[in-house]
Amino acid sequence: MLPAATDFPDKNEAFCIDIVDIIGFYVVESIRHYCYDPLDPNGNITVTIDILQRTTDGYTARVTIQNYYQYRHVDKPGWTIGWTWTKEEVIVSMSGAFATQQGNCSSLNFQDAHCCKKDPQIADLPTDASPENMTEGCCKGGLISAYAINPAKSFSSFEISVANLGANTTYFAPQNLTIMAPGPGYTCGSLQDTDPTVSPDIGGRRHVQVYRTWKSICTYSTFLANKAPACCVSLSTFYNPTITSCRLCSCGCRPTDQNATSCIREGYNLPQSDFVNSIDFVKCTDHMCPVRVHWHVKNNYVDHWRIKLTVSNYNYKKNYSDWNVLVQHPGFSQKSTAYSFNGTVLPAVGFAEEVALYWGVSYFNEELLQADEDQEGSVTTDILLEKDSKSFTFRNGWGFPRRIYFNGEDCEMPLPDTFPMLPNSSSTLKPTSNSFWLLLLLLLLTFLTFKTQISNFGSDDQ
Repeated sequence: MLPAATDFPDKNEAFCIDIVDIIGFYVVESIRHYCYDPLDPNGNITVTIDILQRTTDGYTARVTIQNYYQYRHVDKPGWTIGWTWTKEEVIVSMSGAFATQQGNCSSLNFQDAHCCKKDPQIADLPTDASPENMTEGCCKGGLISAYAINPAKSFSSFEISVANLGANTTYFAPQNLTIMAPGPGYTCGSLQDTDPTVSPDIGGRRHVQVYRTWKSICTYSTFLANKAPACCVSLSTFYNPTITSCRLCSCGCRPTDQNATSCIREGYNLPQSDFVNSIDFVKCTDHMCPVRVHWHVKNNYVDHWRIKLTVSNYNYKKNYSDWNVLVQHPGFSQKSTAYSFNGTVLPAVGFAEEVALYWGVSYFNEELLQADEDQEGSVTTDILLEKDSKSFTFRNGWGFPRRIYFNGEDCEMPLPDTFPMLPNSSSTLKPTSNSFWLLLLLLLLTFLTFKTQISNFGSDDQ
């Protein structure tokens, strides 16, 4: 069952602070920046285990993975969830997902059990799974959408049947919950007893309560997931021929070899093997980033600014499906229109600048393709921003975003003193304003007055 937007759990920063306890007090504040996202303060992945029914020596349960992150989704190859059993539990059967290893079931007299491992690892079934193995909310290949983009696809669920607990036993929540979505970066709290989940039935006229509910909140940390930024930003504008490129080695300098962080120089062939297919090979550039976001101030109209936003993929081995770009910019306090992307403005939380979220159009550009030998893959759109004459001018880099995220990862921004500057002849570039019309009117009155005086002078001579 899809939770309501009002069901967002409170933010939990404790997981992130625990990571750096051994490092010392002075680095806590810097680490916290990577654990708590101020643009998405309620973002998390919540794992819920609902015990649906008791059995003779165990129970049946539904496990739900709900993504409350507004713009961070679970991409290919999908999520993997794991835990450690507290007792001698065995997964007898499972629908909607599968344990990656069965383990040794012979010593437990459960030869036909689905999984007998103490620490099972579970993954989602593909979309073409057999109907008898499917359950509600399952079988998406492990993909989960961001909540703000597609709430109906922001969760995944499966059902398990647990045994080997004996009769009339007390149930204990699993321990050491972990989630890969699909890579590292998530830290989960312990599964805690909460109010049992209540679901509507018979068109909402009846409410059914489960036997017991355990719940855990998992939060994401860029500090844990990435050794270097995953993307960078470059800037340009119509009033300055200089392009502010991504900073040198924004995403870390990489050697040109077959390590996991290698790059391929232009003119070199890509290595071909099963091993390298699982490695990110990035096109060698000055910034060394897999993804670059370029923001170009294209036109200055009387009532609007026109922006061109381009996202380029420099990775030779990876496509980005269901990508998204988040932009923090003061211009989004006014009406905006994107022509080739879907978009929405997210609620601001303590910021003067509004935040806009963009993602691809279905069957058109929802997948950002990998680079090839000739060029990088890219998606682009024009954005029309309505002007706010009280706050926006050409000064102080008004036209450039404060922050940009790609797929939930904070992109490396250029330094403000490198932004394209307004040239000395800026007065000829400014749009028409009240002062300009006033000056024009004064010139016209002066001309008419002068013309009248000349005409009167000619009449007097006659």
